[in-house]
Amino acid sequence: MQYDVIVIGSGPGGYVTAIRASQLGLKTAVIEKEELGGVCLNWGCIPTKALLKSAQVFQYIQHAKEYGIEVSEAKPNFEQMIKRSREVAHGMSKGIKFLMNKNKIEVITGFGKLTKDKKVEVTAGDGSKKIYEAKHIILATGGRARELPSLPIDNKKIIGYRKAMVLEQQPKSMVIVGSGAIGVEFAYFYNSIGTKVTIVEFMPRIVPLEDKDISAQLEKIYKKNGIEIMTSSEVTHVDTSGEGCKVFVKTPQGEKVLQVDTVLSAVGITANIEGIGLEEVGVKTDKGKVVVDEFYRTNVAGIYAIGDITPGQALAHVASAEGIICVEKIAGHHPEPLDYNNIPGCTYCVPEIASVGYTEDKAIEAGYKVKVGKFPFSASGKAKAAGASDGFVKVIFDAKYGEFLGAHMIGANVTEMIGEVVVARKLETTGHEIIKSVHPHPTMSEAIMEATAAAYEEVIHL
Repeated sequence: MQYDVIVIGSGPGGYVTAIRASQLGLKTAVIEKEELGGVCLNWGCIPTKALLKSAQVFQYIQHAKEYGIEVSEAKPNFEQMIKRSREVAHGMSKGIKFLMNKNKIEVITGFGKLTKDKKVEVTAGDGSKKIYEAKHIILATGGRARELPSLPIDNKKIIGYRKAMVLEQQPKSMVIVGSGAIGVEFAYFYNSIGTKVTIVEFMPRIVPLEDKDISAQLEKIYKKNGIEIMTSSEVTHVDTSGEGCKVFVKTPQGEKVLQVDTVLSAVGITANIEGIGLEEVGVKTDKGKVVVDEFYRTNVAGIYAIGDITPGQALAHVASAEGIICVEKIAGHHPEPLDYNNIPGCTYCVPEIASVGYTEDKAIEAGYKVKVGKFPFSASGKAKAAGASDGFVKVIFDAKYGEFLGAHMIGANVTEMIGEVVVARKLETTGHEIIKSVHPHPTMSEAIMEATAAAYEEVIHL
């Protein structure tokens, strides 16, 4: 029952941490109360992408005539879309189980909790308890859907993202509260298969953390596709006593009442820090997050925290990177602290959104004089040929030294393109070096080079 490392939680933070610890020769165990892979793999990143792909395929078929293909009428099969999504998630979870066996990591099923003497008590499903010991305990317990007092989730009429993936019937109409990644992805999915969707966003624009030009473009496209968008608006309460939901929305023009089948609450996540023994051991928290240093050590020796329960971005790839840094430091290596300003963010609606680094406004706020370049996909041969000419690439450089401050993209497959910018920024690449790096033609990724050339007034294809 004694290990070098125990990881509590097996999401993309926990299981990656455990594998890297094992690779470094540390005897490792993972404690998981539900399915291996955590929320991301079972109820987040992976199954939502499967649903979005089904919606995209349906849209392709609807527009087949534009590509010179005649097909008979297609209809979405909601039940089969949900079934496929769950099968993809189950398959990936089995893959994590294989990786645990391959790396000789013990998987302990149950709810893990720190004890006063810095051990871990695991409560199994039958209520039995066992104590495990480790020199190093890493908390990777993730997050769950945040609930607003005005939107109590009953998983019947007011639902969270988990229920939105396994609804028994497709709603005819839906209000989505919140327009972050979860909100706009589900808005695309349900709208594309025929649900009447309304987005209510408290901030003045949708996807409010993105660059303002990205927000404006997505809003334009969504409205064109029939999605109603209410910004600077707030759901004050929902009456679920009738057949559907009466949603009361406070808007700049006054109160509006929407009658819909279902309300999806997509207002962010809350860290899972309750009941895991933080108070008993004396682990410091602040604003609902565990306080850690640059190598994820808490204020209590031998206890660490990574992922959604710490102050960094609540993203799967951030949790994985934090876990690797954490165990490499434990093993005596010398990892670099994570640069949180070089973390790519991806949203998988259609068109996709991808971004990294400063927005234009944030760069100016930080005191930079900037050069900004944009290249629309309407000028891209590959995008035109693919029938995906919506969107653009926007790049931001420091006018003085050419530092690559940020990039913001909206369009087909841009989540596959953003990695180029992440590597370029890591290597401290300048705008001139991007322009002089020959990009293949015809590709969507040429738009990065063209946007950079636009920033330096050297663009050819505009």
